[in-house]
Amino acid sequence: MKVTFYGTRGSCPTPGPSTLKYGGNTACVMVESEGGQKLILDAGTGIRVIGDEFIKHKEDVYILLSHNHYDHIQGFPFFKPIYQKNRNIYIYPSETTPNHPRAIVEQINGSYFPLDEHELRANLNFKHPNWHSQPVTINSFNVYRRAINHPNGGSAYIIESNGKRLAYVTDNELSPPSAPSTTHSEWKAFLLGVDLVIHDGQYTDVDMPLKHGWGHSLIAETIDLATSSHIKQLAIYSHDPDRTDDDLDKWQYKIDDMNLDCNIFFAQEQQCIQL
Repeated sequence: MKVTFYGTRGSCPTPGPSTLKYGGNTACVMVESEGGQKLILDAGTGIRVIGDEFIKHKEDVYILLSHNHYDHIQGFPFFKPIYQKNRNIYIYPSETTPNHPRAIVEQINGSYFPLDEHELRANLNFKHPNWHSQPVTINSFNVYRRAINHPNGGSAYIIESNGKRLAYVTDNELSPPSAPSTTHSEWKAFLLGVDLVIHDGQYTDVDMPLKHGWGHSLIAETIDLATSSHIKQLAIYSHDPDRTDDDLDKWQYKIDDMNLDCNIFFAQEQQCIQL
């Protein structure tokens, strides 16, 4: 299974010279199986680049969403396949509160965007699988779901293919101020032994207590979860808009000095991991 990062930034895009290494596009990851099947995770601004690749081929598109906050859907209007006639696109919305499964296309209207959603030419198919019976099969991938600890809710996923397991756990607060949707011990059980975990690590101690309850985890908390869950690799994800390349490099040096069994790194745009 191949995992490629197209957007690693949280909250809002951050173009500029201080974010060139780790990237400025918002959340988007593509997973590809050994057989060539593809699954796109989230539709932040990084999906625009994936669209440039997909328009060269006629394969169906599968998009799995963690939630509807804008940094996870804002790239969809610029995803070129949605303007291709007869292109089949399958969208798997997340379970949110309030439930708003068509938010990704409802942002395309005359108030927010110069086109209307009815001008899209692709065949948009919204899929609502029964998550009570897991795993759910999406384009040959076996997918498992857990609820994230985030305002308005959302989903984390484990994607399984050919014996390899990837976990996508973005915008998740490991120590929320109120009762969690998924407890720390439940996360440890869910992620136990996963080959690669992509997990939110947007905050540092300096950001607290102001941002407690905003739905993101401390970098240190994410590292602790990875080591206690015997994860093989951890990609720290959803970088804060104010976090520069130098800031993340300094954190990487600290982690490298810890000599941990788990391979821990900060996700970089265009980085490709082969599992």
